[in-house]
Amino acid sequence: MFEIESAGDLMLGLITGIVFGFLLQKGQVAKYQTILGQLLLKDWTTFKIMITAIVTGSVGVYFLVERGAASLDIWPFQPAAMLIGAMLFGAGLALLGYCPGTGMAGAGEGSRDAMVGVLGMITGAGVLVVAYNILEPLALALGDWGKLTVPVLLASSSWTIIAALGLVVAVMLALLARYEPRHSRAHAGGTSIS
Repeated sequence: MFEIESAGDLMLGLITGIVFGFLLQKGQVAKYQTILGQLLLKDWTTFKIMITAIVTGSVGVYFLVERGAASLDIWPFQPAAMLIGAMLFGAGLALLGYCPGTGMAGAGEGSRDAMVGVLGMITGAGVLVVAYNILEPLALALGDWGKLTVPVLLASSSWTIIAALGLVVAVMLALLARYEPRHSRAHAGGTSIS
């Protein structure tokens, strides 16, 4: 069922996880106030870091795949499972103020609320494992569409999709750069923008 990883792969995973956690902490996205600011659309730090990481990660992963240094493990697209997972993820993020990555980073830097959240995430994962056979029909309620990817769906190369994504992200970052200073000045002067 599961492929046993080599010691080198496990060490690489540990090192990249430590680097990722360090960068989350240095970027201040392991802080509850930063994530709350994002949810209130007042602080775009989390959004900017995550969309930049998505583009950078996409380039890195597909570069490694092309060189034969990595392979993709595409999971089947199951719309009902995705919607259920998205709702649970969103509810958890809204209630706790952390996603799994920022929750682990926050717990690592000593945040008690993040520690409680991580325990909740572990408990939720355990419940899913125990109740999987009961929940599977619900997860497959809208079918299993197979190993569908955006490049396959659009009949395009992965690099074309990544380039388009990079362009969209660049435009979004430019728009945010124009929006944020005005928004910050308005709040600094006591003016509220609705």
